[in-house]
Amino acid sequence: MNWKQRLGLWRSMLIYYLKPGQLRRMRSFYGQFIRPGELCFDLGAHLGNRCAVWLELGARVVAVEPQPLCVEYLQKRFGHLEGFTLVPAAAGAAPGRATLHLSAPTPTVSTLADEEWRESLARHSRWPTRWEETREVEVLTLDELIRRFGRPAFCKIDVEGWEYEVLMGLHQPLPFLSFEFLAFRLDLARKCIQRLCLLGDYEFNWSKRETMKLAEARWLEAEPFERALQRLEGAAFSGDIYARLKTPAP
Repeated sequence: MNWKQRLGLWRSMLIYYLKPGQLRRMRSFYGQFIRPGELCFDLGAHLGNRCAVWLELGARVVAVEPQPLCVEYLQKRFGHLEGFTLVPAAAGAAPGRATLHLSAPTPTVSTLADEEWRESLARHSRWPTRWEETREVEVLTLDELIRRFGRPAFCKIDVEGWEYEVLMGLHQPLPFLSFEFLAFRLDLARKCIQRLCLLGDYEFNWSKRETMKLAEARWLEAEPFERALQRLEGAAFSGDIYARLKTPAP
């Protein structure tokens, strides 16, 4: 591990594990979606802070992560735990292979997304962002993951601009999902919302960055939710959009 990779991992640890009270807030937040014994998918698991919380809540967790250093970390930290499964791959619209663009100093932005998305992120980033290395990785669809492991009660998708492609590999509604969005790329968030609405009768909410707080006072259907998002247009921050199925799928 070189110094850039070491710096990147420490930066991720600081963001996801070392903030006072953050894991406690996450347990409280995710407890409204996840019950003991339920299956959860963490697509873009990174260093597994969600995995840690979901396992504490008694869930079974499938972590999907293509970055080699993150895979190594996840295996060492959680590989011995019952109920944890690690899939060293990426998720996408179709099975096969794809090019992962790796950022050693900021591994949170390593991505399969195209150059246009990467340039957009670099323009809005709070620190210099670049991708120095590429690696070919295996790609699985959500449909295939469901076939292998079962239908998850909750699925988190945080794959740096690749969220829509992941949803294109899903052809059935799931009870709860979340996907990352960038306020300066709401066009991609809208595509994800529209895709989910083709799969089921969903309503939506969102949270800013890692606040673990829903921003809207009530869950909204797609059209009013998209109008609510418009007030964020162009802002330089990320967050997560949450979708819940109004009518349980069989």
